[in-house]
Amino acid sequence: MKKENTMKKLIIPVAVTILAITLLAGCGGVKTYTDPDQTIATGPGDEFVIALDSNPTTGYDWQGDFDPDLIALVDENYKPDEKAAGLVGAGGTRYFRFTARKTGKTEITLVYKRSWETEVLETRVFTIEIK
Repeated sequence: MKKENTMKKLIIPVAVTILAITLLAGCGGVKTYTDPDQTIATGPGDEFVIALDSNPTTGYDWQGDFDPDLIALVDENYKPDEKAAGLVGAGGTRYFRFTARKTGKTEITLVYKRSWETEVLETRVFTIEIK
């Protein structure tokens, strides 16, 4: 009877630990970058995200330029700021998810501008080292 109770007491903590490890592993470890002064160090096949403040309701949005031989744009989306939900003209964050394709050093240049204008409001250049 004592062995049975001991086994029952061990099953729950072990199951919780296994569940926690599984959930953490599922997060994928995709790192998000916001600072262009920080070099993005990654490896072939790894994903990373660049997140920038944006307000597409003004007509301005981020447009990217990069070497498709070294990195691929997997996804691009916009998320409104939760604190300003429902406010007309409120901004949010533009997310760019990339995959590193092969080793090398490259840059991602993102410009903040209106698509119909030539004037650039802001430029951010991110350095990527794929090892």
